[in-house]
Amino acid sequence: MNYRAVIFDMDGTITDTEHIWHEAFKQLLQRHNVSLEKNHELAILHKITGLGLLEKSAIIKELAGLQESLEVIAREKLDLAKRLYGQHIRLMNGFADFHKALQARQLKTGVATNADDETLEITKRALKLEHFFGNHIYGISRVNNMGKPNPAIYLHAARMLGEKPEHCIAIEDSAHGINAARSAGMFCIGFNAAGQDEQVARAHLKVCSYDEIDLDRLPLVPKSQP
Repeated sequence: MNYRAVIFDMDGTITDTEHIWHEAFKQLLQRHNVSLEKNHELAILHKITGLGLLEKSAIIKELAGLQESLEVIAREKLDLAKRLYGQHIRLMNGFADFHKALQARQLKTGVATNADDETLEITKRALKLEHFFGNHIYGISRVNNMGKPNPAIYLHAARMLGEKPEHCIAIEDSAHGINAARSAGMFCIGFNAAGQDEQVARAHLKVCSYDEIDLDRLPLVPKSQP
C-alpha cells in the first residue's frame, strides 16, 4: 500500500454525533415556533450535513425563515448541541479497532473537521481523542474558517502530518467533505453508516462499517480527479 496517512472527518466517522446535531436543529425550530413540512425539514438537514456551524446556520436562517441574526442562530444551535453532547456522544462502532489496525501498519493519523474550536474541545474531552491522534486534531479555525467543501483543512492536516495529499486517505461521511478530500487530491473512503447513499456518491470507495475496509487492497487515487 502506497498510502502513509489516514485523515478522518470527525462527526459521523469518528464520533456518532449527527443525531445530536439533527436534534439540536429540531429543538431550534421549536424554540422559534417554526413548523416545517417533513420533506422541507429533511431537505434542510440534507443540505447542511458536513458543513461548518456558520454555514449550517446561514442555510437554516434562509430556508426556515428565521428572523434572528446569523450569530444568534449559530450560538443557539451550538448551546443546544452542547447540552445533548454530554449524554449522547459516543465513538462510532468499530473505530477504535480500525485505528489500532492503522497503528499496526505504522500509518499516521489525523483529524480534519469543520467543527469550531468550542465543539472540538467538548468532543476531545468527552472521548479523549488525543489518545488516538495526539496533537493532530484540526478544526477549521486552523484555516481561517474555510470549511469543507474547500480543501484547505485537508491540505493543512496533510502538511502537519508531513505527507503529500496523494499519500493520504480521507474518511468522510458527507458530500461536502468528500468534495473537499477529492479537491485536495486524496483517496476518499465514503463512510455510509447513516445509510445516505447520496452523501457518499463521489467517494472512491463506499463502506457502511469499518470492518469493510481492506487496507491491503486499496486502489491508488485516480489521476484524473477531481
